[in-house]
Amino acid sequence: MSSNPRLRNPLKTARGLGSAKDGTHHFIVQRITAVALVLLGLYVLCLLVGLAGADYASVRATVASPFNAVVLIAFLLSMFWHAQLGLQVVIEDYVHGGLAVVSQLAVRFICVLAAIASVLAVIRIALG
Repeated sequence: MSSNPRLRNPLKTARGLGSAKDGTHHFIVQRITAVALVLLGLYVLCLLVGLAGADYASVRATVASPFNAVVLIAFLLSMFWHAQLGLQVVIEDYVHGGLAVVSQLAVRFICVLAAIASVLAVIRIALG
């Protein structure tokens, strides 16, 4: 007689213990934010280089432009989202136990708080 009372072979039993079916989504979102950061980062870099040596009023007027404000906000949101996704993977791989849960919560809280503060700063500059 078999020692497996459920009449399944060990491979069939192990297949049911696989992934949570969430890794692909995480991978795709991380790659999308990376591509967005490359494109938005180039624009922001060109914007900053163009503003080098400019006075406060012209910098404020440039940031107050609706297109520039939207691009800056998109850059900030994708940057903090990408950072949170990357740090989540690092914590899942290298931190174990109760510290992993605390670290995940801390990273998510800090990224959300920093994103909100950054977006509010851009909005405050844009609206005067």
